Amino acid sequence: MKIGVAKEGNQVSQHFGHCEGFQVFEVKDGQVISEEFVQSPGHRPGFLPPYLADMGVNVVIAGGMGATAQELFRERGVSVIVGAQGRIEDVVNEYLKGNLVSTGSVCSEHAHMGHCHD
Repeated sequence: MKIGVAKEGNQVSQHFGHCEGFQVFEVKDGQVISEEFVQSPGHRPGFLPPYLADMGVNVVIAGGMGATAQELFRERGVSVIVGAQGRIEDVVNEYLKGNLVSTGSVCSEHAHMGHCHD
């Protein structure tokens, strides 16, 4: 399984489409076996979901994400967890323990970038 986390520094980015990139964790038997940083190719509506799915990402974690991106991920069989906050490593560990649950929040206005989890 691969988990892609939208990131800003060592924190979960609060806006998926405008993050600096994605920390991608490969997980086997509930343990992280590798990780890599993938720089964002830029925000283009509808581009990032197939981009990450084609890399083999099965789960995407972000603070906030628009409805279209969430639907595009679901169409490709990728699970979406939104509403996450904090250090990336902590969030991934909570996900692996089964403690991270999506809030289901949807970003509806790009003017509120950075506040989508509210």
